[in-house]
Amino acid sequence: MADNEENQQPNEQAAADQQSAAPQFALQRIYLKDASFESPRSPLVFQSQWQPKINFDIKTKSEKVQDGVYEVVLVLTVEAELEEKPAFVVEVQQAGVFTAKDFGEEQLAQLLATVCPNILFPYAREAVDNLVVKGSFPALMLSPINFDALYAQQKQAQAEQAASTEPAN
Repeated sequence: MADNEENQQPNEQAAADQQSAAPQFALQRIYLKDASFESPRSPLVFQSQWQPKINFDIKTKSEKVQDGVYEVVLVLTVEAELEEKPAFVVEVQQAGVFTAKDFGEEQLAQLLATVCPNILFPYAREAVDNLVVKGSFPALMLSPINFDALYAQQKQAQAEQAASTEPAN
């Protein structure tokens, strides 16, 4: 019986070692880092028929806070033009703190550029919509974004740029 217990302890230690080496990912916190809303032509803008041209820009940035902990910021900027003049501009910086340990460099880059923004986007979308509505404009429901496709496009563009700058042999 004692022999059995001794044999189990090394196996339990090996299992614990294996678990500690497995990649770990967790969300620690989501917060609104910055938000701004401008309506430079108010109240005159409300006298026109509302058929705006909407320009949308999205950026992500990430920064290492400490070992295995990263801040990811999703920046959404929406500009509405009416009669080729700005009706409103809204920018939201939705941020999150994420734990990401034991990932390879490429896996970590992809995680920070795709998974984290996917988590943050619904919060940023809601913040943009709230600001637009509080500015007395119709609700602006942004469509979902495929961050995996954006990341793939970015990597392809980087590869093409690197290939075009290599000297010919």
